[in-house]
Amino acid sequence: MIDISPEAITLVLLFGVLLGVMTGYHLALVIGGVALIVGYLAFGPTVIHILYYRVYDNITNYTLLAVPLFIFMGIMLERSGIAERLYDALYLWLGGMRGGLAITTLIIGTVMAACVGIIGASVTMLAVVGLPAMVKRGYNKSLASGTVCAGGTLGILIPPSIMLVVYGPMALISVGKLFMAAFVPGFVLSALYCLYVFVRCQIQKDLAPTVPLAERQVPFRQKTWKLATSLLPAALLIMSVLGVIFFGIAPPTEAAAIGALVATLLALAYRKLTWQVFKQTAHETFKLTSAVLLIAAASFAFTGVFLNSGGGNVVKEFILATPGGRWGAFAIIMFVCFILGMFIDWMGIIFIIVPIVTPVAPALGFDSLWFAMMIVVNLQMSFMTPPFAYAIFFTRAAAPPELGITTDDIIRGVLPYVALIVIALVLCIVFPELILWLPSKMIA
Repeated sequence: MIDISPEAITLVLLFGVLLGVMTGYHLALVIGGVALIVGYLAFGPTVIHILYYRVYDNITNYTLLAVPLFIFMGIMLERSGIAERLYDALYLWLGGMRGGLAITTLIIGTVMAACVGIIGASVTMLAVVGLPAMVKRGYNKSLASGTVCAGGTLGILIPPSIMLVVYGPMALISVGKLFMAAFVPGFVLSALYCLYVFVRCQIQKDLAPTVPLAERQVPFRQKTWKLATSLLPAALLIMSVLGVIFFGIAPPTEAAAIGALVATLLALAYRKLTWQVFKQTAHETFKLTSAVLLIAAASFAFTGVFLNSGGGNVVKEFILATPGGRWGAFAIIMFVCFILGMFIDWMGIIFIIVPIVTPVAPALGFDSLWFAMMIVVNLQMSFMTPPFAYAIFFTRAAAPPELGITTDDIIRGVLPYVALIVIALVLCIVFPELILWLPSKMIA
């Protein structure tokens, strides 16, 4: 063992993770490797017991059982064709407005966010369905691709979100309360996105022309029926998951199982459920769940070494000593999360940062639930800020080659939405009821 101060161990652990991530190795290997090496130098063979019990606690956490169920639900729903039907219905209603197709894409992203909860599925779905419809009708490529990225990332904020399922156990906060707390901020963000598109398209009329009348000339009764029938399956799925949580019928894990069953039945009803689809969905579920739980196990181990070495106290004292009082400390935490989001996967940020900074919230006088949601909203930016920007990569990969959309187009398109997320954070600071009102109405 080496006699080293908590401050030095803290710096070595954090710098080791940052250096490892920049070398391109898998996040789980980096975090677990740094924890093992530094922990062995600091504690000797005892670190093996620390790592073992931390990993065991993680993989036996009952709440995390919701992860594969929500992933299965999201992937199955993606294959059910609900998004395409909804797009066709909203297309008839909003196509006559400048920017109407972009707003349609954002609305579908919002609705699907309350059903899917997986960013990869949401962004890919919107890129395949909405991007060709916009670009082929003369929409600006940056506006169209930025809209797809922003609308798709709402799936990681609006419940049922995998991020919230993972966040709850890390911060010892009820996942059900996190679900309810995320609803209003998610819809506020969606409204800001739609307002931005509408205003900008009225000012710069060449960015998003209206859809020709001949393409949307459908009787009122017919398009109303089409919209109602396309919204009904999504509403059914939302109520089957979030309704049972809100009314206290079932906790998130059981609600996830109900959602997975309903998504499968919807795919069956739309005649999209085949053995091949089921097999692909199960395979993707295994892959994504394995990635989440592997990073979770390694991060739990890292956090155990970090906290046992006194790193938690070092970070807490540093934050509390920040100039500007509690808001200065809060600004530092938000800034650190934003910077980390540019380089580290959101799972790594939650598994490493959340257990460290969560105890700081009460010390600063902040409500723990409000504080948690501010970090979650902040992490929305991580999906759209290079170099580590999931939404940009998913959109680029899913965009049909004939559209000619480049990475530069997508980056230019997402920057206004990053600014809108900052505005949403400010609104949640000024009006904390946006986060806290709905959880207070839950039936326990």
